[in-house]
Amino acid sequence: MSTQQVKFSDEALLECQKIIKRYPEGKQKSALIPILHIAQAENDGWLSSATMDKVADLLQLNPIEVYEVATFYSMYNLKPVGKCILEVCKTVPCWLNGAEDLVAYLEKKLKIKVGETTPDGMFTIKTVECLGSCGTAPMLQCGANYHENLTESKADALIEKLRTENTRKNYTDII
Repeated sequence: MSTQQVKFSDEALLECQKIIKRYPEGKQKSALIPILHIAQAENDGWLSSATMDKVADLLQLNPIEVYEVATFYSMYNLKPVGKCILEVCKTVPCWLNGAEDLVAYLEKKLKIKVGETTPDGMFTIKTVECLGSCGTAPMLQCGANYHENLTESKADALIEKLRTENTRKNYTDII
């Protein structure tokens, strides 16, 4: 797919232009992270090579500059994902408070492994590094929302709520 085939909505392009204008002339690379969030939201929750190339064109960057950022941060997905990505913190405080058990429970409940997506395209499980909520471990992030002090029953309620809402959860709520 060429960058000409990648289309952003008029609303997304307008938001990108607003973000680019926040930075001085020649410093448009500073807009890369929020624009990658927009691009990901416009592309069903993931960044294809063509989408990243489109972002590079938009920001007048070399594609490698976009790839470096997109591959570094766990909040960017380089393959198709579910509408709801359950990002479970796996660092020491969460691990000590049951994150490993939470991941095992989610895998069993959703019948998928970490990195996989449910057949209905609703959920993907990921493990990520510290999300900065150590005092409320174990926790997970879905889109821009934290879910803390998780137990199996709280995880069940969250999954049911997300199934009922049936909408893609993105980070764009925090841009």
